Amino acid sequence: MTEARVLYVGHLPDQEVSNHGPLWFGQVLLCCIEGMMLCMLIAIYFYLRLGVDVWPPPGTQLPSTPVPTLALIPLLLSIVPTYIASAGAKRNSRVLMLAGLAGNLLFAAVFLGFRYLEWRSFNFTWQTDAHGTIVWSILFLHTFDLVADLVMTFVLLVIIAIGRYGPKQRTGVHVDSVVWYFLVAIWLPLYAVIYWGPHVVGAGR
Repeated sequence: MTEARVLYVGHLPDQEVSNHGPLWFGQVLLCCIEGMMLCMLIAIYFYLRLGVDVWPPPGTQLPSTPVPTLALIPLLLSIVPTYIASAGAKRNSRVLMLAGLAGNLLFAAVFLGFRYLEWRSFNFTWQTDAHGTIVWSILFLHTFDLVADLVMTFVLLVIIAIGRYGPKQRTGVHVDSVVWYFLVAIWLPLYAVIYWGPHVVGAGR
């Protein structure tokens, strides 16, 4: 019988709160898929624009920029508590995780409040025309992803608040930050397309 050399890994931890774990890579790949979907919507937006002379179509007001621009402030600030929560997960600090998750939810709630005001200012729906359909599709998908991630953030906050913050929970907090970084970053080009695009590629009024 020939002896086989094996690698002993019994000393390694079951969970690793870092950027090297399988779950972290899984979240990154998920963000890549969502990013491709949103980029496809951007491509569709400009493809539809090529088919008409006036953009947005007559009767549709140009998008107002002050409120969505102001909404960028809480959205960008939300990166700070997200980073704090992720750092707390790596350091096994319950206080940092709670503070970071709560801060993320707070800034996100303010951002969603601004988004609601944006929607109230539209004089078109997804059924109005091609412009309305693509704009509402982009906003719906991004908002859906936002709310879904915030639900996960809230669940993690509750779990850690009741005293359960083992390696699995800490890993969840860490990878949750990956999705939020993506949602913040992807909104910047989407914001530019929806609110500044018509002012740049639209016909004169």
